[in-house]
Amino acid sequence: MAEVALVHVIDDDEAMRESLSLLLESAGLSVQTYASATAFLAALPNLDVGCVLTDVQMPGLNGLELQRRLTKLGIRLPVIVMTGHGDVPIAVEALKAGAADFLEKPFVQLLAVVSSALAASEQTHDEAIAMARIAERLASLTPREREVLGHLVTGHPNKTIAYDLGASPRTIEVHRARVMEKMRARSLSELVRMAIAAEGARPPGEPSH
Repeated sequence: MAEVALVHVIDDDEAMRESLSLLLESAGLSVQTYASATAFLAALPNLDVGCVLTDVQMPGLNGLELQRRLTKLGIRLPVIVMTGHGDVPIAVEALKAGAADFLEKPFVQLLAVVSSALAASEQTHDEAIAMARIAERLASLTPREREVLGHLVTGHPNKTIAYDLGASPRTIEVHRARVMEKMRARSLSELVRMAIAAEGARPPGEPSH
């Protein structure tokens, strides 16, 4: 079942929360509101797909501090900070800390900015799911199949792989077919792209398998 993209609206002004909620819901978006950044962090709702729309100036944690907290927690939802005319410097700092965008009141471009953030969140979520599936498939390979995969990624033909691994070309063909099947790759180029993507997704310092 597809994840529901939620817009998490955080503002200590109840009237502003209600106004934003009505506007977003009228555009067909799902909305959850919070009276403070602390309340949002305490709830820690489903954060797979969606975005955060937060006021930059609030009691307790402000928008900038919230952005920094989310980054430390590893939460990758796009954050849009809402700012008044005098708060632009704080909004700029939030951008530097990783926020997706900021909006100045009045929010003329609100729906366009939120839609863009949701699209980015969905793409990130889809990519994360795809990488998780690739990781599961890689984990299903035997040590010898991993060796064959490593040679295939570097562009070595079967004969070269067979020589390097001390096996017959026919044995390498069998291993190659099993690797393609387990990785669900329809072509060698797709297999190579999967392997490259998995290598790029590995955290710095983590050894390859």
